[in-house]
Amino acid sequence: MEAIKEKVDINKKSGNMTLPILPVRGTVVFPFLVVPLMANEQKQARLIDEALMRGSTVGLFLQIDQTKDDAGQNDIYEVGTSGNILKMLRFPDGTIRFLVQGLSRIRIKRFISSSPYLTAEVGEVVEQSAESVKMEALQRNLIDQLKNIVNLAPNLSEELYISAINQETPSKLADLIASNLNISIKDKQEALEEINVYRRMEKLLGLINKEIEVLELSKKIQSEAQSELGKIQREFILKEQLKAIKRELGDKDDRAEIEEFEKKISDAKMPEAAEAAARKEIDRLSKMNQASAEYTVSRTYLDWLVSLPWAISTKDLLDIQKAKKVLDEDHYDLEKVKDRILEYLAVRKLKSDVKGPILCFVGPPGVGKTSLGRSIARAMGRKFERISLGGMRDEAEIRGHRRTYIGALPGRIIQGLKRAGSNNPIFMLDEVDKIGVDFRGDPASALLEVLDPEQNDTFSDHYLEVPFNLSRVMFITTANLLDPIPPVLLDRMELIRIPGYTDLEKLQIAKRHLILKQFENHGLKKNRLELKDSAVLEIINGYTRESGLRNLEREIAAVCRKIARRIATGSKSSYVVGEKDVQKYLGPQRFSREVLSRKGEIGVVPGLAWTSTGGEILYIEATAMKGKKALTLTGHLGDIMKESAMAALSYVRTNCESLKIDPDFCENHEIHIHVPSGATPKDGPSAGITMATALASLLSGRPVKPLLAMTGEITLRGEVLPIGGLKEKLLAAYRAGIKHVILPKENKKDLSEMPIEIKKGVTFRYVSHADEVLNYALEKKPQLKNKKIPKPKSDGRKED
Repeated sequence: MEAIKEKVDINKKSGNMTLPILPVRGTVVFPFLVVPLMANEQKQARLIDEALMRGSTVGLFLQIDQTKDDAGQNDIYEVGTSGNILKMLRFPDGTIRFLVQGLSRIRIKRFISSSPYLTAEVGEVVEQSAESVKMEALQRNLIDQLKNIVNLAPNLSEELYISAINQETPSKLADLIASNLNISIKDKQEALEEINVYRRMEKLLGLINKEIEVLELSKKIQSEAQSELGKIQREFILKEQLKAIKRELGDKDDRAEIEEFEKKISDAKMPEAAEAAARKEIDRLSKMNQASAEYTVSRTYLDWLVSLPWAISTKDLLDIQKAKKVLDEDHYDLEKVKDRILEYLAVRKLKSDVKGPILCFVGPPGVGKTSLGRSIARAMGRKFERISLGGMRDEAEIRGHRRTYIGALPGRIIQGLKRAGSNNPIFMLDEVDKIGVDFRGDPASALLEVLDPEQNDTFSDHYLEVPFNLSRVMFITTANLLDPIPPVLLDRMELIRIPGYTDLEKLQIAKRHLILKQFENHGLKKNRLELKDSAVLEIINGYTRESGLRNLEREIAAVCRKIARRIATGSKSSYVVGEKDVQKYLGPQRFSREVLSRKGEIGVVPGLAWTSTGGEILYIEATAMKGKKALTLTGHLGDIMKESAMAALSYVRTNCESLKIDPDFCENHEIHIHVPSGATPKDGPSAGITMATALASLLSGRPVKPLLAMTGEITLRGEVLPIGGLKEKLLAAYRAGIKHVILPKENKKDLSEMPIEIKKGVTFRYVSHADEVLNYALEKKPQLKNKKIPKPKSDGRKED
């Protein structure tokens, strides 16, 4: 060690020194300043111990990488500070904390060794400083700015400013400021390395100005935050005072209710617009007196908002086979409807965000339209809601009332969704064809938005005044007639026609559903009563005349009641009801097959008609009497049917020669066409060929073939145009025992969809012109018995 000391002294004489090097992290040691440091490495601990024991000088150099342990020769800056270790404290965790005092700037010339610690030959750095007016001005400016920053920075004390103004040289002033200023380590190292004092002070002045700007902005932000915090505290205090006043007045504290609403709003997962409206209403509610009428209105509105199923959906059952099984269990036949539902489920399985379809079931009463909706909901695993539109006249029933009205509520759509508790139920709008209109608005127009898949995702109820997404709802409407439905509303729905049932279909439905249901309703077990198939068919044919099943169910219920009474009185314990027993329980037959009891007559033709309750046989009767030329139409006929009669007469008169009719007959006779059941309104063009056949039969004296019926529209040229409602009309023919049916040729393609049962044993004749109708429908020879027929003028031709 003596050799080392001697070497240091020798180097001092030559201007260089050999010093142990202590890498420093986190701070820069400046000359003449005392700085606390910390070390935790073994090498550094040994260096500190030896230096402290001998009172020797060490070189303090900043590490380039502040995170690196055991820094080597290339890991420290070239310029540092020589210093003495004044004091050291050793802690139990092995760390050493010590105080150093900087002496002068030094620069590493070369490294001598790295073991047991770094040692290097260093040289003292000579500063460049010259007193001048510029230097003095810069020094004063620096002190003034330091005063400003001391006033702004909470971590800088007044002693720093006092110490600064007492510094002897500009260099010491600059080092003092650089050491205490809140600047980066890199900036401090650059200040240490800068040997030109003026440039060092100039750079520090720029850093001080920047720091002052940051501190002023920070103070401004803090002031604003403090002001806002003060405002919040003030509001809180005022609210607490308001609560105290309310308690003194006996008012109930409503904060708990407000908090409950806020929690419900968060749980409801509303859309942004709905949540904003709800929170705005809560703010209004919190400022109201509970005794005010407006408070109840606002609270009811919030109740509706938070109770709607904004984000609650039921999971669809996408097992198509299982859905088909459920539909088949609940309803017999109706394959078109079932296929449509299964197709939707298949698409839903492939594409999860498909919009719900808008279906419209059209058919006569009693065919199962409403119950089909419940079955669809069960098959899909969805909730079911139904509202009846029959007789509805107020548009607010759909859209709701505005909250300005006393007792205002949302419309039936929103109410139904709340009851369902999900945003994707099966929603049935029953009797859509029976909506009324008056001064309160048109509900059908309000339904346009509800039943439009392109618009109903933003349906707005007048009461809620926020959009609700209806696109996931499957809407099903039902109707008996299409004519009363506005075309714009009809255009938004997919029509599915549900025609009436055949006798065999009714038998199957009765066996599978109706009889079992009535047995249960009347407390009858299967071993107590047996209804033979023949008895059910007798009830269908002799006691009901309908396309649906309601009357059939009533008659079965009547039989069950009478049997239940006999069992209850102890007459007999079990009964078997056959075809011959039906009259004993239900009385004589109410309906008979009228056509079978009538022969082919002159001027009387059975026609096939469609009604809202199914198909019917419509007789067209024509007669003539002497008098002035006239055409009389009776039977409560509509304008279209009257025009068809005129067209039929014109066609017959035009073809008098080919039909062997006296052309002057109509000039001296009055013709009367009557359609029985005069109390029932009748209209439509499909009786055109029937009227033409009745007139041709009357004027030519040729009777109509027995067991024959027809339907078709006629033109003045005799062309036969297609008709609608074919299945219902053929059902009527089937029930009446018709064996020959004349149909328009263009309806031949529709016959493929008809049940085999109603086509069995019936001859169908397809025609395109009235001549074909008359040739097939009328007997070849006139029948003169009991009928005076005008003789045609001889044209020299032989009669066929």
